[in-house]
Amino acid sequence: MALTRRNLFKYAGAGAATVAFADVLAACGVIPGTGGGNATGTLEIFSWWTAGGEADGLNEMYKIYKQKFPTVEIKNTAVAGGAGTDAKAVLATRMQGGKPPDSFQVHAGQELISTWVKANKMDPITQIWKDENWDATMPKDLKDIVSANGDVWSVPVNVHRGNALWYNSKLLTDNKLKPPTTFDEFFSALDTLKAAKVTAPLALGSKGNWQITMLLENNIVAVGGADFYKGLFNGKSSWNDIKVTQALGYVKTMLGYVNSDHATIDWDEADGRLSKGTSAFNIMGDWAKGYFTSINLTANKDFGAAPSPGTKGTYMIVCDTFGLPKGAPNPDAAKAWIKICGSQEGQAAFNPKKGSIPARTDVSRSIFDPIAQGFIDEFKTDQLTPSIAHGSAAPEAFASALNDEMGSFAQKKDIVASQTNIKKLADQYLTAK
Repeated sequence: MALTRRNLFKYAGAGAATVAFADVLAACGVIPGTGGGNATGTLEIFSWWTAGGEADGLNEMYKIYKQKFPTVEIKNTAVAGGAGTDAKAVLATRMQGGKPPDSFQVHAGQELISTWVKANKMDPITQIWKDENWDATMPKDLKDIVSANGDVWSVPVNVHRGNALWYNSKLLTDNKLKPPTTFDEFFSALDTLKAAKVTAPLALGSKGNWQITMLLENNIVAVGGADFYKGLFNGKSSWNDIKVTQALGYVKTMLGYVNSDHATIDWDEADGRLSKGTSAFNIMGDWAKGYFTSINLTANKDFGAAPSPGTKGTYMIVCDTFGLPKGAPNPDAAKAWIKICGSQEGQAAFNPKKGSIPARTDVSRSIFDPIAQGFIDEFKTDQLTPSIAHGSAAPEAFASALNDEMGSFAQKKDIVASQTNIKKLADQYLTAK
């Protein structure tokens, strides 16, 4: 069965029920209220949004909150580090120690359900969802991925695309290159750029290693297709398969074109090199577009985007959400925040800055740049896949261990050893007990 907007994905993870996500962007016109009761005091919001457009987007929602609740002091305790590698460790210490923030950013799917919901560290937001009538504006299957045991546990604020190839438009034009669609075209373009004295034509910032996991997951989809990729999480596909071998091989080839200091820099620094023209390409989620916008670059003029090599017709899903921790110091202020995160006003302010598209179906398409508008259209029709690196496809324990393995792979480039180790991790973390 093909993965489409009507059937995003089903997967099994340790201790988690099968869930699904999609059927989006059919316009609805209901605008729910954003009242937050008697919110006063201090509101602590925990995230890892500190770079470029992501920080700008968060600040836009803070502005709305302050307009509605001027007596509440917002305490932004963001921890730097793409994909939350460092933030998740800090959050785990706080949650396990009984000192949660009022609300925190968490990826929809396994990162939420099999970690904090399963550990009984969250309060449901089911009543908020009903009060705000989000069933009228949030896709049902998007609701499903943030639900478990008959309750809703967080509100989606966006939908990101993980399989995007970003490029410096001038470098491609100067070297008479078109945006590549296949691996052969991609590596040929990289060779052309190297011959033109572009030392590291593919920018990579792999601090935390999740960026290399993104390369792997996108390459698996490119080689095996959406259904094969999905099958890796429900036992219908094998991590020993030659398709995984090939995907690792393509990662190894890509690593031959990247900057030598990639392990010491993060994704935004890699995109900075693309923006300056010292690199031509970067494979990254569309939060990269938020970064480019934050430094006043223009979409489809200064930079462009295409699906990562071989993945045309698919859409790698990354979805950010906010929930209500059990024992939140200021639950009234937190509930008010959650309502703004899910509001039309909040998502219209947040997503153009962040680089993502809205989770709601009633946010005007016209407020987005042409790349985002294209992504909105493709999200309606493409086969959709859940990201490992960003918490939807698999339990956090598997994703974290895979990140470590891919970091080792970047150093040793041993395909056989890494595939063997990944299979062991899958047997440990993805096999239902």
